Amino acid sequence: MEYKGKRTAAGEALTGLILDLFRLDSLLVTAGDRLVGPLGLTSARWQILGAMASAERAQPVAWLARDMGANRQNVQRIINDLHKEGFVAFEPNPHHRRAQLVVLTQKGKQTFDAAMRVQAPWINGLSDGLSVKDIQVFRRVIIALRQKLESSESP
Repeated sequence: MEYKGKRTAAGEALTGLILDLFRLDSLLVTAGDRLVGPLGLTSARWQILGAMASAERAQPVAWLARDMGANRQNVQRIINDLHKEGFVAFEPNPHHRRAQLVVLTQKGKQTFDAAMRVQAPWINGLSDGLSVKDIQVFRRVIIALRQKLESSESP
């Protein structure tokens, strides 16, 4: 198949990296699901609990979604499921009547803590043989790409 535009060397390298990241994302989600499944979580639920646990204060769903770079409707659906199972609760928002604040319940906190306990040996094994310096460089590249995409109007 022939393409109209030619990629620069950096564009070609980044295309390969992005394709590898798509594959990696799929593998990470599957591994995360296996890791926290016994706790009643999925990777998506775990990610949301993590965003809530690391936030400085309770937030409405829209803010959580924004901070995660996720679709608000998807986050709302998962929050509703977490609420039904007692992992999160809703509290009145003094700044906005309709946008309730989402808070971790005791069950949510305990489950998130349990997830982090099983994550530690898993991530230590996954990082075995990788240099901290290489990981830090890779993270800087990902952050730079994310910032470019967040500030860009076009695809």
